[in-house]
This record gives sequence, structure tokens and C-alpha cells, in this order.
Amino acid sequence: MVNPVAPSPPDYPAMVRFLMEPFLEVTDSLKIDCETAANASKVWVRVAFEGDDRGRVFGRGGRNIQAIRTVLRATAAIAGQVAHLDVYGMSPADEEHHAPRHSPPHKSAPHKSAPQNNDAPSRDESPRPRPRPRPRTQGD
Repeated sequence: MVNPVAPSPPDYPAMVRFLMEPFLEVTDSLKIDCETAANASKVWVRVAFEGDDRGRVFGRGGRNIQAIRTVLRATAAIAGQVAHLDVYGMSPADEEHHAPRHSPPHKSAPHKSAPQNNDAPSRDESPRPRPRPRPRTQGD
């Protein structure tokens, strides 16, 4: 009978580096930290990189980072582990540029109406959108 051998745990930092580097302009800025729980059932991978690359790594609507997390979780599941990926902030210099801006409280000013232009069409005279044609059916 063949003894099943438990698979060795994946090299999570190398895998995350492989998945993230294509999105980074400065690949040397990527810092990866990996921590495993005492019973080796959970793994936390923490990444940090320059703030300018943040938009590309996250992607539109977070699609890129979500795909990286999905690959990480699936790989961990094969090894019998649970993996989490955390993205840490920007460098202190970047935080100054991207710090939340607090605007002063909004004071309502008296409403001034826009100057009237008699040559412009009134609201009722503006062109209306054309209706869409109905799709044809076989009975038409």
C-alpha cells in the first residue's frame, strides 16, 4: 500500500511575487512578509509596495487583487491551509500626498441665478431623445 505523503507547503512569497510583479513599475519596491500559524493551518501574506502602483495592482473594481487572492486561497486549500492576503499602505512620503483631505464645513451661500441668455432654447424647446425602434417579431 502506498503511503500518501502530505504536500509540502507552497512557497507563498514567491507565488505572490510572481503574480504581482507584472503590475508594478518598480518591482524592487514590493515587500512580502509571510506568517504561518503555530499549527500551520493558517497563513497570512502581507505585501507592501509604492503607492503609485496601487491602482494597477488593485485593478478596476479590485479585480486584479481579488484574482491574486483567489489563486492564493486555492493553492493554500490544496495544501490543507487557509491563506489571507493583506495589502499594506504606502510609504510615509506617499501618505502625505494621499492623506484624506478635510474640507472646511460647507456654508451655504445665497443662491445666485445664472445670467439669462435669451438666444438659448428654453427647457421645453430642447431636443428630445429619439425613441428606440421596436424589435421586429416574425408576426410583423
